[in-house]
Amino acid sequence: MIKLRVLVCAIVVLAMGGILASLNGCGGSSGGSPTPPSAGKIQHVVVIFQENRTPDNLFQDQTLIKLGADIAQQGTDSHGNPITLKEVGLAVDYDPGHGHNAFLDMCQLNSAGQCEMNGADLVPITCNKGASDCPAPDLAFGYVNPADVQPYFQMAEQYTFADRMFQTNQGPSMPAHQFIISGTSAPSAGSNLFAAENPKTSGPPDAGCDAPAGSTVALIDPAGSETSNAPIFPCFEHRTLTDLLEAKGNTWRYYAPSGYGGGSAPALWNGPEAIQHICGSLTGPNNTCGGADWTNHVVLNQTQILTDITNNQLQDVSWVIPSGQASDHAGSTVGTLGPSWVASIVNAIGNSSYWANTAIFITWDDWGGWYDHVPPKQVLVGTNCAQWGCGYVYGFRVPLIVVSPYAKAQYISTTPYNHDFGSILKFIEATFSLPSLNYADAAADDFSDCFDFNQAPLQFQTIPSAQNAQYFLNDKTPPTDPDDD
Repeated sequence: MIKLRVLVCAIVVLAMGGILASLNGCGGSSGGSPTPPSAGKIQHVVVIFQENRTPDNLFQDQTLIKLGADIAQQGTDSHGNPITLKEVGLAVDYDPGHGHNAFLDMCQLNSAGQCEMNGADLVPITCNKGASDCPAPDLAFGYVNPADVQPYFQMAEQYTFADRMFQTNQGPSMPAHQFIISGTSAPSAGSNLFAAENPKTSGPPDAGCDAPAGSTVALIDPAGSETSNAPIFPCFEHRTLTDLLEAKGNTWRYYAPSGYGGGSAPALWNGPEAIQHICGSLTGPNNTCGGADWTNHVVLNQTQILTDITNNQLQDVSWVIPSGQASDHAGSTVGTLGPSWVASIVNAIGNSSYWANTAIFITWDDWGGWYDHVPPKQVLVGTNCAQWGCGYVYGFRVPLIVVSPYAKAQYISTTPYNHDFGSILKFIEATFSLPSLNYADAAADDFSDCFDFNQAPLQFQTIPSAQNAQYFLNDKTPPTDPDDD
């Protein structure tokens, strides 16, 4: 593990999940109290969690730009040179680094505590075996050919696109997938330490409570230091949003691909696998999770979301995780399967009775090492500065599309609205009248600006895509693992 640099700034930068002064009740909120959606108008929430993109990289969409989306075609490197973003395919044969150290490289923190966003040339690049265009200079300064991602463009153009959506943490997948179900990557309730990176392991599983003995995950503290904290086994225990849902009688499912390596889940992308009370006893195949919450709610077949919609079995809240082939993850996604995969889910809902009362959030778990020009915002979260400091910095921007009959049409959610993964949790809490987890959700907004519950419900229009739901339902190719080093 590369030693992390300590961030010190005038306000304070809490690294990686260092997040949240609100963890121990140190309040504050950028969005105020949740504004409940008009009674009964939203009864289902679907969170589609793709992989590793920024708005500048994935959404060079001239229609969105004309609507006001803040998308740049040029950046600056660490030497002050202007770099024009180069067009690349959605599928490339390299992977920009996106661990916490890569965040620090691209951020280039200044003395005022702001990211200069001029270090993308310093981000390490991993070349696939036999890569034809790697190594090469400035590979992180890339944007995806618009022809590869037209389904995303059409959804963003028709509904709401957020160009101020940030990942809550400052690193890779494993912590991000903790934040999307619980608003924290802390190992336990009340801890001021947070998972910083993906685990070191001999797995599969590559993370979680069923990871092989000896697996460890690095922890970081609010001062930004990793070196003073001993790594721990990647199994955590604290409340998650699923606990709040169950306590209120609401239903949930977490759809993820079945694992490579004999039945284990791809745990880097499976948040519940690292929560002890969800994973439960290791009685599953090959000594994997077998607890009641796991077997009743975690579906190790991501395509079942499609049949559950068809069979009128959509739960109140659903998290949907892709296979590696359809993930959009640089270096491992296949062709344009990711946009087709997301479109198949949206089309299944849009052409069903669920359309009338569903909100779909499509976002990406981290920035993937790709250039983006918008610096993360410092967020004030409390007054107990001696213990926590007085603010934290989000990770980098990730795209977000809100699809719903009550989403504002052709709307760009931009400054001053700053959303993060906690905003999704807060929207769900508001929708189902749940209490706060008092993690990232406590400091987040609730996407109120993205909805108009008084508008005439938008009529759904099928999103054209290269592949449809039947392709994914009939595809028997084993899901590839999340190669997310």
